[in-house]
Amino acid sequence: MGALITAALLALLFSSCVARKDNAGVALEPVNLGSAAQASTSATSADQPSLLHSALAKVQDAAQDLTSARPSTGLQSRPLSGEALKEVLPKLGRAEARLIDIYRLISQGEHRQALAQADALVRDHPNFQLAHLVHGDLLSVQVRPVSQIGDVPDTKARAALDQLNVLREESRRRLRALTERPPEGSVPTQFLSLSSQSRHAIAVDASRSRLYLFENQTPAASNGTLAGAPKLRLIGDYYISVGLQGIEKQLEGDKRTPLGVYYITSSLNPESLPDLYGVGALPINYPNPLDVQRGKTGSGIWLHGTPREQFVRAPQASDGCVVLSNPDLEHLLSMVQIRTTPVVIAPELHWVRPEVLDTERQRFEATLQAWRDTKGQGDLQRLKDFYSGRFQNQGRNLAQWWPKVEAEVHNANGQRGLELKDLSLLQWRDNQDTMVVTFGEVAMGQSRGTTKRQYWARENDQWKIFFEGTP
Repeated sequence: MGALITAALLALLFSSCVARKDNAGVALEPVNLGSAAQASTSATSADQPSLLHSALAKVQDAAQDLTSARPSTGLQSRPLSGEALKEVLPKLGRAEARLIDIYRLISQGEHRQALAQADALVRDHPNFQLAHLVHGDLLSVQVRPVSQIGDVPDTKARAALDQLNVLREESRRRLRALTERPPEGSVPTQFLSLSSQSRHAIAVDASRSRLYLFENQTPAASNGTLAGAPKLRLIGDYYISVGLQGIEKQLEGDKRTPLGVYYITSSLNPESLPDLYGVGALPINYPNPLDVQRGKTGSGIWLHGTPREQFVRAPQASDGCVVLSNPDLEHLLSMVQIRTTPVVIAPELHWVRPEVLDTERQRFEATLQAWRDTKGQGDLQRLKDFYSGRFQNQGRNLAQWWPKVEAEVHNANGQRGLELKDLSLLQWRDNQDTMVVTFGEVAMGQSRGTTKRQYWARENDQWKIFFEGTP
Protein backbone atom coordinates (compact mmCIF):
# COMPACT_ATOMS: atom_id res chain seq x y z
CA MET A 1 0.00 0.00 0.00
CA GLY A 2 3.07 2.23 0.34
CA ALA A 3 2.67 5.93 1.06
CA LEU A 4 -1.10 5.83 0.76
CA ILE A 5 -1.46 3.44 3.69
CA THR A 6 1.13 5.32 5.69
CA ALA A 7 -0.88 8.53 5.19
CA ALA A 8 -4.29 7.07 6.01
CA LEU A 9 -6.01 7.91 9.31
CA LEU A 10 -7.04 5.94 12.36
CA ALA A 11 -10.21 8.03 12.28
CA LEU A 12 -11.03 6.25 9.04
CA LEU A 13 -11.49 3.06 11.03
CA PHE A 14 -13.73 4.70 13.57
CA SER A 15 -15.77 6.79 11.14
CA SER A 16 -16.56 3.73 9.06
CA CYS A 17 -18.33 2.22 12.07
CA VAL A 18 -20.22 5.29 13.28
CA ALA A 19 -23.81 5.45 12.06
CA ARG A 20 -23.20 2.67 9.51
CA LYS A 21 -25.44 -0.34 8.95
CA ASP A 22 -24.93 -3.87 7.78
CA ASN A 23 -26.72 -5.46 4.84
CA ALA A 24 -29.70 -6.32 7.01
CA GLY A 25 -30.07 -2.67 8.03
CA VAL A 26 -28.99 -3.28 11.62
CA ALA A 27 -27.01 -0.48 13.20
CA LEU A 28 -23.44 -1.41 13.99
CA GLU A 29 -22.05 0.18 17.10
CA PRO A 30 -18.38 1.11 17.51
CA VAL A 31 -16.15 0.11 20.35
CA ASN A 32 -15.84 2.16 23.52
CA LEU A 33 -12.10 2.36 24.05
CA GLY A 34 -12.13 4.85 26.86
CA SER A 35 -13.20 8.39 27.46
CA ALA A 36 -12.75 10.65 24.46
CA ALA A 37 -13.00 13.55 26.86
CA GLN A 38 -9.58 12.52 28.15
CA ALA A 39 -7.99 12.94 24.72
CA SER A 40 -5.05 15.29 24.68
CA THR A 41 -5.20 18.48 22.68
CA SER A 42 -1.43 18.57 22.22
CA ALA A 43 -1.80 18.46 18.44
CA THR A 44 -4.63 21.03 18.22
CA SER A 45 -6.13 23.89 20.14
CA ALA A 46 -9.18 23.40 22.32
CA ASP A 47 -11.22 25.58 19.93
CA GLN A 48 -10.18 23.68 16.78
CA PRO A 49 -10.01 19.98 17.57
CA SER A 50 -8.65 17.73 14.83
CA LEU A 51 -10.86 15.14 13.19
CA LEU A 52 -9.00 12.52 15.21
CA HIS A 53 -10.49 13.94 18.40
CA SER A 54 -13.87 14.52 16.77
CA ALA A 55 -13.99 10.93 15.61
CA LEU A 56 -13.09 9.68 19.08
CA ALA A 57 -15.84 11.83 20.59
CA LYS A 58 -18.37 10.33 18.18
CA VAL A 59 -17.16 6.86 19.09
CA GLN A 60 -17.64 7.63 22.77
CA ASP A 61 -21.13 9.05 22.28
CA ALA A 62 -22.24 6.09 20.20
CA ALA A 63 -20.73 3.61 22.62
CA GLN A 64 -22.76 5.07 25.47
CA ASP A 65 -25.92 4.30 23.51
CA LEU A 66 -25.14 0.57 23.30
CA THR A 67 -27.99 -1.55 24.58
CA SER A 68 -28.04 -5.04 23.14
CA ALA A 69 -27.13 -6.94 19.98
CA ARG A 70 -29.80 -8.57 17.87
CA PRO A 71 -31.63 -10.87 20.31
CA SER A 72 -31.69 -13.78 17.85
CA THR A 73 -27.90 -14.14 17.97
CA GLY A 74 -27.66 -14.32 21.76
CA LEU A 75 -24.76 -11.87 21.68
CA GLN A 76 -24.42 -9.01 24.12
CA SER A 77 -23.35 -5.50 23.14
CA ARG A 78 -20.55 -4.42 25.42
CA PRO A 79 -18.52 -1.21 25.42
CA LEU A 80 -14.98 -2.48 25.67
CA SER A 81 -13.43 -0.51 28.45
CA GLY A 82 -11.88 -1.43 31.77
CA GLU A 83 -12.45 -5.01 32.83
CA ALA A 84 -14.37 -5.92 29.68
CA LEU A 85 -11.38 -5.03 27.52
CA LYS A 86 -9.03 -7.02 29.75
CA GLU A 87 -11.30 -10.03 29.37
CA VAL A 88 -11.37 -9.93 25.56
CA LEU A 89 -7.74 -9.09 24.71
CA PRO A 90 -6.24 -12.47 25.75
CA LYS A 91 -8.60 -14.27 23.36
CA LEU A 92 -7.60 -12.24 20.31
CA GLY A 93 -4.67 -12.85 18.03
CA ARG A 94 -1.60 -11.12 19.46
CA ALA A 95 -1.29 -8.58 16.66
CA GLU A 96 -4.98 -7.66 16.86
CA ALA A 97 -4.74 -7.30 20.65
CA ARG A 98 -1.77 -4.95 20.22
CA LEU A 99 -3.75 -2.86 17.74
CA ILE A 100 -6.70 -2.58 20.13
CA ASP A 101 -4.36 -1.48 22.91
CA ILE A 102 -3.06 1.28 20.62
CA TYR A 103 -6.66 2.44 20.13
CA ARG A 104 -7.02 2.61 23.90
CA LEU A 105 -3.91 4.78 24.25
CA ILE A 106 -5.11 7.16 21.54
CA SER A 107 -8.52 7.49 23.19
CA GLN A 108 -6.74 8.50 26.39
CA GLY A 109 -4.61 11.08 24.61
CA GLU A 110 -1.39 9.07 25.03
CA HIS A 111 -0.28 9.72 21.46
CA ARG A 112 3.47 9.32 21.97
CA GLN A 113 3.07 6.03 23.81
CA ALA A 114 0.61 4.90 21.13
CA LEU A 115 3.13 5.86 18.44
CA ALA A 116 5.87 3.85 20.16
CA GLN A 117 3.61 0.80 20.22
CA ALA A 118 2.53 1.37 16.61
CA ASP A 119 6.21 1.62 15.60
CA ALA A 120 6.81 -1.78 17.17
CA LEU A 121 3.68 -3.31 15.63
CA VAL A 122 4.47 -2.30 12.03
CA ARG A 123 8.09 -3.32 12.56
CA ASP A 124 7.02 -6.77 13.76
CA HIS A 125 4.28 -7.08 11.11
CA PRO A 126 5.24 -4.88 8.13
CA ASN A 127 2.43 -6.45 6.06
CA PHE A 128 -0.36 -5.53 8.54
CA GLN A 129 -2.18 -2.83 6.56
CA LEU A 130 -4.53 -1.69 9.32
CA ALA A 131 -1.56 -1.17 11.62
CA HIS A 132 -0.09 1.15 8.99
CA LEU A 133 -3.33 3.15 8.97
CA VAL A 134 -2.88 3.81 12.66
CA HIS A 135 0.85 4.42 12.45
CA GLY A 136 0.58 6.95 9.64
CA ASP A 137 -1.85 9.23 11.43
CA LEU A 138 -0.01 8.99 14.72
CA LEU A 139 3.03 10.33 12.88
CA SER A 140 0.94 13.15 11.41
CA VAL A 141 -0.67 14.09 14.72
CA GLN A 142 2.75 14.71 16.28
CA VAL A 143 3.40 17.72 14.04
CA ARG A 144 0.07 19.11 12.86
CA PRO A 145 -3.70 18.81 13.17
CA VAL A 146 -5.25 16.22 10.90
CA SER A 147 -7.59 18.15 8.66
CA GLN A 148 -9.46 15.31 7.02
CA ILE A 149 -10.16 11.62 7.40
CA GLY A 150 -7.47 9.79 5.48
CA ASP A 151 -5.11 12.76 5.14
CA VAL A 152 -4.21 12.16 1.50
CA PRO A 153 -4.88 14.11 -1.72
CA ASP A 154 -8.24 13.41 -3.32
CA THR A 155 -6.58 12.04 -6.43
CA LYS A 156 -4.73 9.38 -4.44
CA ALA A 157 -7.82 8.53 -2.40
CA ARG A 158 -9.85 8.00 -5.58
CA ALA A 159 -7.12 5.86 -7.13
CA ALA A 160 -7.15 3.52 -4.15
CA LEU A 161 -10.85 3.62 -3.34
CA ASP A 162 -11.35 -0.12 -3.69
CA GLN A 163 -8.44 -0.85 -1.35
CA LEU A 164 -9.66 1.69 1.18
CA ASN A 165 -13.17 0.24 1.07
CA VAL A 166 -11.77 -3.23 1.74
CA LEU A 167 -9.86 -1.92 4.75
CA ARG A 168 -12.96 -0.08 6.00
CA GLU A 169 -14.93 -3.33 5.81
CA GLU A 170 -12.18 -5.25 7.58
CA SER A 171 -12.05 -2.66 10.36
CA ARG A 172 -15.87 -2.60 10.63
CA ARG A 173 -15.99 -6.35 11.14
CA ARG A 174 -13.17 -6.31 13.68
CA LEU A 175 -14.86 -3.60 15.72
CA ARG A 176 -18.25 -5.26 15.46
CA ALA A 177 -16.78 -8.51 16.79
CA LEU A 178 -15.34 -6.58 19.74
CA THR A 179 -18.64 -4.93 20.67
CA GLU A 180 -20.96 -7.92 20.17
CA ARG A 181 -19.70 -10.62 22.52
CA PRO A 182 -20.91 -14.12 23.39
CA PRO A 183 -21.94 -14.29 27.05
CA GLU A 184 -19.58 -16.18 29.33
CA GLY A 185 -20.32 -19.92 29.21
CA SER A 186 -22.60 -19.74 26.17
CA VAL A 187 -22.18 -22.07 23.17
CA PRO A 188 -23.25 -22.01 19.52
CA THR A 189 -26.52 -23.91 19.07
CA GLN A 190 -24.89 -26.53 16.81
CA PHE A 191 -23.09 -28.09 19.81
CA LEU A 192 -25.75 -30.25 21.47
CA SER A 193 -23.08 -32.44 23.05
CA LEU A 194 -19.36 -32.96 22.59
CA SER A 195 -17.41 -36.00 23.71
CA SER A 196 -14.47 -35.43 26.02
CA GLN A 197 -12.41 -37.12 23.28
CA SER A 198 -12.73 -33.88 21.30
CA ARG A 199 -10.34 -31.64 23.18
CA HIS A 200 -11.18 -28.57 21.10
CA ALA A 201 -13.92 -27.29 18.81
CA ILE A 202 -14.08 -24.53 16.19
CA ALA A 203 -16.99 -22.36 15.08
CA VAL A 204 -16.84 -19.85 12.21
CA ASP A 205 -19.26 -16.91 11.96
CA ALA A 206 -19.03 -15.73 8.35
CA SER A 207 -21.09 -12.58 8.98
CA ARG A 208 -18.50 -11.32 11.46
CA SER A 209 -15.39 -12.76 9.79
CA ARG A 210 -14.54 -14.55 13.06
CA LEU A 211 -13.26 -17.97 14.03
CA TYR A 212 -13.91 -19.03 17.63
CA LEU A 213 -11.68 -21.67 19.23
CA PHE A 214 -13.05 -23.57 22.24
CA GLU A 215 -11.45 -25.79 24.81
CA ASN A 216 -13.81 -28.68 25.55
CA GLN A 217 -14.29 -29.07 29.30
CA THR A 218 -17.24 -31.46 29.08
CA PRO A 219 -16.79 -34.29 31.59
CA ALA A 220 -16.98 -37.87 30.37
CA ALA A 221 -20.50 -39.33 30.45
CA SER A 222 -21.22 -41.72 33.33
CA ASN A 223 -24.01 -43.65 35.05
CA GLY A 224 -25.38 -45.00 31.79
CA THR A 225 -26.10 -41.57 30.27
CA LEU A 226 -25.32 -41.09 26.61
CA ALA A 227 -24.20 -37.48 26.68
CA GLY A 228 -24.11 -34.38 28.81
CA ALA A 229 -24.55 -30.68 28.20
CA PRO A 230 -21.53 -29.19 26.40
CA LYS A 231 -19.10 -27.18 28.47
CA LEU A 232 -16.94 -25.13 26.13
CA ARG A 233 -14.50 -22.41 27.17
CA LEU A 234 -13.75 -19.77 24.56
CA ILE A 235 -9.96 -19.47 24.29
CA GLY A 236 -9.45 -17.95 20.83
CA ASP A 237 -11.25 -15.32 18.76
CA TYR A 238 -9.66 -14.59 15.37
CA TYR A 239 -10.36 -12.51 12.27
CA ILE A 240 -10.76 -14.67 9.15
CA SER A 241 -11.47 -14.38 5.44
CA VAL A 242 -13.94 -16.52 3.48
CA GLY A 243 -14.65 -17.08 -0.22
CA LEU A 244 -14.39 -14.31 -2.80
CA GLN A 245 -18.04 -14.94 -3.76
CA GLY A 246 -19.15 -15.42 -0.15
CA ILE A 247 -20.62 -18.55 1.43
CA GLU A 248 -22.96 -21.48 0.60
CA LYS A 249 -20.62 -23.41 -1.67
CA GLN A 250 -22.44 -25.47 -4.31
CA LEU A 251 -20.03 -26.26 -7.11
CA GLU A 252 -16.34 -26.81 -7.67
CA GLY A 253 -14.63 -23.54 -8.51
CA ASP A 254 -17.47 -21.26 -7.37
CA LYS A 255 -15.13 -19.49 -4.91
CA ARG A 256 -17.59 -19.89 -2.03
CA THR A 257 -17.02 -21.24 1.46
CA PRO A 258 -19.22 -24.22 2.43
CA LEU A 259 -21.66 -24.11 5.32
CA GLY A 260 -22.18 -27.03 7.67
CA VAL A 261 -20.64 -29.33 10.27
CA TYR A 262 -17.20 -30.63 9.39
CA TYR A 263 -14.17 -32.27 10.97
CA ILE A 264 -10.47 -31.60 10.52
CA THR A 265 -9.04 -34.52 8.56
CA SER A 266 -5.28 -33.83 8.49
CA SER A 267 -2.53 -31.27 8.98
CA LEU A 268 -0.43 -30.40 5.92
CA ASN A 269 3.30 -29.73 6.13
CA PRO A 270 3.92 -26.09 5.12
CA GLU A 271 7.16 -27.10 3.41
CA SER A 272 5.11 -28.99 0.84
CA LEU A 273 2.71 -26.09 0.21
CA PRO A 274 2.94 -23.00 -2.01
CA ASP A 275 3.47 -19.66 -0.24
CA LEU A 276 -0.24 -18.87 -0.77
CA TYR A 277 -1.13 -21.12 2.19
CA GLY A 278 1.28 -19.58 4.68
CA VAL A 279 2.50 -21.60 7.65
CA GLY A 280 0.24 -24.60 7.16
CA ALA A 281 -3.22 -25.95 6.40
CA LEU A 282 -5.92 -27.99 8.11
CA PRO A 283 -8.20 -29.70 5.54
CA ILE A 284 -11.83 -30.39 6.49
CA ASN A 285 -14.11 -33.14 5.18
CA TYR A 286 -15.96 -31.14 2.55
CA PRO A 287 -18.04 -32.43 0.89
CA ASN A 288 -19.54 -34.22 3.89
CA PRO A 289 -22.35 -36.80 3.47
CA LEU A 290 -25.03 -34.09 3.63
CA ASP A 291 -23.24 -32.13 0.90
CA VAL A 292 -23.02 -35.28 -1.23
CA GLN A 293 -26.76 -35.90 -0.77
CA ARG A 294 -27.41 -32.39 -2.03
CA GLY A 295 -25.20 -32.77 -5.08
CA LYS A 296 -22.52 -30.32 -4.00
CA THR A 297 -19.14 -30.66 -5.67
CA GLY A 298 -15.57 -29.51 -5.13
CA SER A 299 -12.86 -30.35 -2.64
CA GLY A 300 -9.76 -28.94 -1.00
CA ILE A 301 -11.46 -26.72 1.60
CA TRP A 302 -8.88 -25.89 4.25
CA LEU A 303 -8.21 -23.64 7.19
CA HIS A 304 -4.91 -22.06 6.19
CA GLY A 305 -2.60 -19.06 6.52
CA THR A 306 -1.56 -16.18 4.26
CA PRO A 307 1.32 -15.56 1.87
CA ARG A 308 4.35 -13.69 3.18
CA GLU A 309 3.35 -10.33 1.72
CA GLN A 310 -0.07 -10.33 3.44
CA PHE A 311 -0.85 -10.27 7.13
CA VAL A 312 -4.54 -10.99 6.55
CA ARG A 313 -6.81 -11.10 3.53
CA ALA A 314 -9.96 -9.12 2.83
CA PRO A 315 -13.17 -10.44 4.45
CA GLN A 316 -14.07 -12.18 1.16
CA ALA A 317 -10.92 -13.09 -0.74
CA SER A 318 -10.24 -16.84 -0.77
CA ASP A 319 -11.11 -19.56 -3.28
CA GLY A 320 -13.46 -21.02 -0.66
CA CYS A 321 -11.13 -21.77 2.25
CA VAL A 322 -11.17 -20.13 5.69
CA VAL A 323 -8.02 -18.00 5.93
CA LEU A 324 -6.34 -16.76 9.13
CA SER A 325 -3.22 -14.71 9.73
CA ASN A 326 -0.14 -16.88 10.05
CA PRO A 327 0.37 -16.14 13.78
CA ASP A 328 -3.26 -17.09 14.50
CA LEU A 329 -3.01 -20.25 12.41
CA GLU A 330 0.19 -21.25 14.22
CA HIS A 331 -1.72 -21.08 17.50
CA LEU A 332 -4.52 -23.16 15.99
CA LEU A 333 -2.04 -25.74 14.70
CA SER A 334 -0.52 -26.08 18.16
CA MET A 335 -3.90 -26.75 19.77
CA VAL A 336 -6.25 -28.82 17.62
CA GLN A 337 -6.22 -32.52 16.80
CA ILE A 338 -7.09 -34.15 13.51
CA ARG A 339 -10.22 -36.32 13.13
CA THR A 340 -11.69 -35.33 16.52
CA THR A 341 -11.97 -31.53 16.12
CA PRO A 342 -15.34 -30.38 14.76
CA VAL A 343 -15.53 -27.24 12.62
CA VAL A 344 -18.91 -25.53 12.34
CA ILE A 345 -19.15 -22.93 9.55
CA ALA A 346 -22.34 -20.85 9.77
CA PRO A 347 -23.63 -17.71 8.08
CA GLU A 348 -24.26 -16.40 11.60
CA LEU A 349 -23.77 -18.16 14.92
CA HIS A 350 -26.48 -18.17 17.57
CA TRP A 351 -25.33 -18.42 21.19
CA VAL A 352 -27.25 -19.97 24.10
CA ARG A 353 -26.67 -21.29 27.58
CA PRO A 354 -25.88 -25.04 27.34
CA GLU A 355 -28.93 -26.03 29.38
CA VAL A 356 -31.19 -24.47 26.74
CA LEU A 357 -30.21 -27.38 24.49
CA ASP A 358 -31.11 -30.07 27.05
CA THR A 359 -34.64 -30.79 25.78
CA GLU A 360 -33.59 -31.05 22.15
CA ARG A 361 -30.62 -33.27 23.00
CA GLN A 362 -32.69 -35.57 25.20
CA ARG A 363 -35.38 -35.97 22.53
CA PHE A 364 -32.83 -37.07 19.95
CA GLU A 365 -31.09 -39.30 22.49
CA ALA A 366 -34.36 -41.21 22.95
CA THR A 367 -34.33 -42.05 19.23
CA LEU A 368 -30.66 -42.98 19.32
CA GLN A 369 -31.20 -45.23 22.33
CA ALA A 370 -34.05 -46.95 20.51
CA TRP A 371 -31.74 -47.61 17.53
CA ARG A 372 -29.04 -48.94 19.87
CA ASP A 373 -31.45 -51.25 21.71
CA THR A 374 -32.98 -52.57 18.48
CA LYS A 375 -29.59 -53.38 17.01
CA GLY A 376 -28.40 -54.88 20.28
CA GLN A 377 -31.43 -57.17 20.29
CA GLY A 378 -30.65 -58.30 16.75
CA ASP A 379 -34.08 -57.27 15.40
CA LEU A 380 -33.07 -56.55 11.80
CA GLN A 381 -36.58 -55.88 10.54
CA ARG A 382 -37.28 -53.17 13.09
CA LEU A 383 -33.73 -51.86 12.71
CA LYS A 384 -34.28 -51.13 9.03
CA ASP A 385 -37.07 -48.72 9.98
CA PHE A 386 -34.42 -46.35 11.41
CA TYR A 387 -32.78 -45.95 7.99
CA SER A 388 -33.82 -43.50 5.29
CA GLY A 389 -34.79 -44.60 1.80
CA ARG A 390 -32.19 -42.09 0.55
CA PHE A 391 -29.37 -43.75 2.49
CA GLN A 392 -26.03 -43.52 0.69
CA ASN A 393 -22.43 -44.40 1.49
CA GLN A 394 -19.89 -43.92 -1.30
CA GLY A 395 -22.42 -44.79 -3.96
CA ARG A 396 -24.02 -47.67 -2.06
CA ASN A 397 -27.73 -47.40 -1.37
CA LEU A 398 -29.47 -49.01 1.61
CA ALA A 399 -29.99 -52.35 -0.14
CA GLN A 400 -26.29 -52.51 -0.95
CA TRP A 401 -25.30 -51.39 2.57
CA TRP A 402 -27.63 -53.66 4.50
CA PRO A 403 -25.54 -56.87 4.27
CA LYS A 404 -22.84 -55.05 6.22
CA VAL A 405 -25.33 -54.22 8.99
CA GLU A 406 -26.56 -57.83 9.05
CA ALA A 407 -22.97 -59.07 9.34
CA GLU A 408 -22.34 -56.77 12.31
CA VAL A 409 -25.39 -58.17 14.10
CA HIS A 410 -24.56 -61.81 13.33
CA ASN A 411 -20.90 -61.38 14.30
CA ALA A 412 -21.93 -60.42 17.81
CA ASN A 413 -21.54 -64.15 18.59
CA GLY A 414 -24.76 -64.38 20.49
CA GLN A 415 -23.97 -61.41 22.73
CA ARG A 416 -26.81 -58.99 23.13
CA GLY A 417 -26.71 -55.35 24.02
CA LEU A 418 -24.66 -52.37 22.82
CA GLU A 419 -23.09 -49.42 24.57
CA LEU A 420 -22.52 -46.08 22.87
CA LYS A 421 -19.50 -44.31 24.29
CA ASP A 422 -17.89 -40.92 23.70
CA LEU A 423 -20.98 -39.53 22.04
CA SER A 424 -20.95 -36.22 20.15
CA LEU A 425 -24.12 -34.64 18.75
CA LEU A 426 -23.86 -31.68 16.39
CA GLN A 427 -26.97 -30.33 14.75
CA TRP A 428 -27.31 -28.40 11.50
CA ARG A 429 -30.43 -26.50 10.55
CA ASP A 430 -31.30 -24.92 7.23
CA ASN A 431 -34.25 -26.11 5.15
CA GLN A 432 -33.94 -29.48 6.94
CA ASP A 433 -32.84 -30.60 10.40
CA THR A 434 -29.69 -32.76 10.36
CA MET A 435 -27.78 -34.43 13.20
CA VAL A 436 -24.12 -35.44 12.92
CA VAL A 437 -23.55 -38.24 15.46
CA THR A 438 -20.16 -39.71 16.39
CA PHE A 439 -19.74 -42.51 18.95
CA GLY A 440 -17.91 -45.67 19.88
CA GLU A 441 -20.12 -48.75 19.36
CA VAL A 442 -19.13 -51.37 21.93
CA ALA A 443 -20.76 -54.74 22.60
CA MET A 444 -21.98 -55.04 26.18
CA GLY A 445 -19.23 -56.35 28.43
CA GLN A 446 -16.45 -55.55 25.91
CA SER A 447 -13.83 -52.84 26.31
CA ARG A 448 -13.24 -52.10 22.63
CA GLY A 449 -15.48 -51.39 19.68
CA THR A 450 -15.79 -49.42 16.46
CA THR A 451 -15.94 -45.64 16.08
CA LYS A 452 -18.88 -44.67 13.89
CA ARG A 453 -20.34 -41.51 12.41
CA GLN A 454 -23.96 -41.28 11.39
CA TYR A 455 -25.93 -38.52 9.67
CA TRP A 456 -29.58 -38.35 10.63
CA ALA A 457 -32.27 -36.21 8.97
CA ARG A 458 -35.74 -35.38 10.20
CA GLU A 459 -38.20 -36.82 7.69
CA ASN A 460 -41.94 -36.38 8.34
CA ASP A 461 -41.10 -35.55 11.96
CA GLN A 462 -39.07 -38.75 12.41
CA TRP A 463 -35.30 -39.05 12.59
CA LYS A 464 -33.82 -41.31 9.89
CA ILE A 465 -30.20 -42.34 9.16
CA PHE A 466 -29.06 -41.37 5.65
CA PHE A 467 -25.34 -42.11 6.14
CA GLU A 468 -23.40 -44.46 8.36
CA GLY A 469 -19.67 -45.14 8.31
CA THR A 470 -16.39 -44.53 10.07
CA PRO A 471 -14.82 -41.07 10.49
